Amino acid sequence: MSTLVIFMVKVAIYLLAFYLIYSLLLSRDTSYTRNRSYILMSLVLSFCLPLITFSTSRPMGIQFFGKFLAEVLVTAPANSAVKVDKGFFSAISLQNLNTIYFIMVALFLIKLLVDLVNLAYLILKRKTKGNRIIYFNGFKTAGFSSMGYIFINSRLTTEEAEEIIKHEQNHLKKVHFLDVLIVEGITAFQWFNPAIYLFNRSLRAIHEYQADEGCLRSGIPVVNYQCLLLNQVFKSNVFNLSNSFSNPSLVKKRMIMMTKKRTSSLAALKMLLVIPVAVTVLLSVSSLTTAPSDSSVNRITDYQEKQVRSLTEKQLNPYVSVEQMPLFVGGDAGLLKFIAENTHYPESAKLKNIQGRVIVRFCVTADGGVTLTSILKGVDPDLDTEAIRVVNSLPSFEPGKDRGKAVPVWYMVPITFTLR
Repeated sequence: MSTLVIFMVKVAIYLLAFYLIYSLLLSRDTSYTRNRSYILMSLVLSFCLPLITFSTSRPMGIQFFGKFLAEVLVTAPANSAVKVDKGFFSAISLQNLNTIYFIMVALFLIKLLVDLVNLAYLILKRKTKGNRIIYFNGFKTAGFSSMGYIFINSRLTTEEAEEIIKHEQNHLKKVHFLDVLIVEGITAFQWFNPAIYLFNRSLRAIHEYQADEGCLRSGIPVVNYQCLLLNQVFKSNVFNLSNSFSNPSLVKKRMIMMTKKRTSSLAALKMLLVIPVAVTVLLSVSSLTTAPSDSSVNRITDYQEKQVRSLTEKQLNPYVSVEQMPLFVGGDAGLLKFIAENTHYPESAKLKNIQGRVIVRFCVTADGGVTLTSILKGVDPDLDTEAIRVVNSLPSFEPGKDRGKAVPVWYMVPITFTLR
């Protein structure tokens, strides 16, 4: 999968966790400003937290010494003869999933753009100078607000229009359109995630609760306002980028919330539960880098051990660090490039579907040659042998020096073999 798709999967997990908290603890409260802030905060944090990376380490049973090079990645296509149960992915490859994801993102973004263009066209066509109220015909709704304008159905009586305008003015005061635009934009990238649709619906409900609350505080009797609301309930077919007065799916909830007892300020303490949930998800899905374990065979063969002892007796004594480290033609980048380009994935390993990370240790001698090549962390004899072969084929280095004298120096390089 592409990096963006993996990132969006992590975002989806955060959104699901945050929505679960909202649904269980906050959705029934009448603290509308707090709930609105929580939803917007959840959207922002869901995109920020996956960017955090923790680094953990654990004992490996391998003594690292000498110069430790960056990882070399060796990839090869999986052998067609290998029978691997790929489940769902046997029908749809990861590349196809990437393509489907980006096609859907494009469709959602196009739809969002079309809605914006249509609204802008309606505003340009119907607006009058110095007036932010636009009268329309045809839409099956009493009125709605969007892009800083109030849209009122011309079939309404003057009294009905005035009450609905008061309602929509509350939407404009609280800049609800910006919330809608944000959540619709996020929906384009999270189209596969049910949590974003639930957040969208909840946020729109909060917008209506806040607008209703503003109208009731202005002195409109609750009974009269509820009657107006019931009279205007029609099947709505308005733009997604609007706050509609007569959204039928919200009418019952809005009427309940109008008469519900106000939530105590102490209920805000429930927000503290966000912290342990966020930390739990963070530790579960954020990128964790761990030192490799020694679950694979970590070995130096008897022959290699005898070789090391023999060479040590000859006063080889490789250094761990020196004033001037050995220099490969092209530097470390050239060294890693040579290993990557000259390592061949063993056919036998492909047939067995064997992958893994091999850590090779070698010594750059005082004359620039390579010796004492050994496996510190092995995966499979075929992969280990190939790793040793390519390291032994390295051209001469410019030897390392300590106090002006050429000396032998230890090197280590991880080579990761992967099948795609």
